[in-house]
Amino acid sequence: MSRPFAAILLATLGLAACTPQPSGTSRPSTAWWARNQGDISANGGHVPDFAARNFEPFNRQDVVAIAMREWRLFGSPVNDDDPEQRPEPQFAALKPERAPGLWQRVGEYWWIGMDPSMTETSWSGKHDANGQVTDFVHDSTYAWSAAFISYVMRVAGANERFPYSPNHATYINAAAAGQSPILRAHDPAAYTPKAGDLICVARGSSKQTIRFANLPTSYGFPAHCGYVVTTGQNGPPFGHQISIIGGNIDDAVALTHVPTDTQGRLASADGASYDPRYPWCAVLEVLYDAEAEPDAGQ
Repeated sequence: MSRPFAAILLATLGLAACTPQPSGTSRPSTAWWARNQGDISANGGHVPDFAARNFEPFNRQDVVAIAMREWRLFGSPVNDDDPEQRPEPQFAALKPERAPGLWQRVGEYWWIGMDPSMTETSWSGKHDANGQVTDFVHDSTYAWSAAFISYVMRVAGANERFPYSPNHATYINAAAAGQSPILRAHDPAAYTPKAGDLICVARGSSKQTIRFANLPTSYGFPAHCGYVVTTGQNGPPFGHQISIIGGNIDDAVALTHVPTDTQGRLASADGASYDPRYPWCAVLEVLYDAEAEPDAGQ
């Protein structure tokens, strides 16, 4: 990403942080806090108190800001190439997820994003549950992109309403089946993603077969999702585009530009994705309690 473009992107998000709170939205009541006391004990202390008790309402501004924060932590990488053309690193030291300070951060995605009963809570960016260093080449078993999505949701205060999982297909199917109170699945050809929504694509053998019409599936499938952080862009590399942030992209938290039409949609009316790299199968609309923090910037 060029310096001018990066400055524009961050400035845009900074302006969004100053968006006034819609009328009628206030801080959560003490009754809301009391209802969520069970979340604190049920998660064995894995969830920060401010998130478990919703010190601020679950809101779009925070989700975008948290995703942006994690992206900056990893050095603000931008990955617009075709993932199938990326060579695998030949040395473990080339993987950001294994760098000092960052492998621990990936461990926090697992620890906070997963439920306490899951083995994955003990994983890090380079260790298994027994603390053994994993094979840096054949590490797909420890892919953490869904853990990143779950982490952001948990820290932002989604509480028990999000289906936390190490697999993207879990919450894609939950949204498509209407089984999550905060997720709605939409056809990429019929819905314009908003900041804070998730856009998803199947991977591997499912990449060319899983489309919106196939959802929900009766089985899990490999997939990837990213948080929309900026919409309505018109610039390089695709012209009309949005920006998304996802985890475990080249072993980091990275930003990707995604081409759209002039309406901001990801696919044409016949279902063909505008993105030759990713045949998007769903947009997951997130139903927030508020658009922004009530006192943001004060």
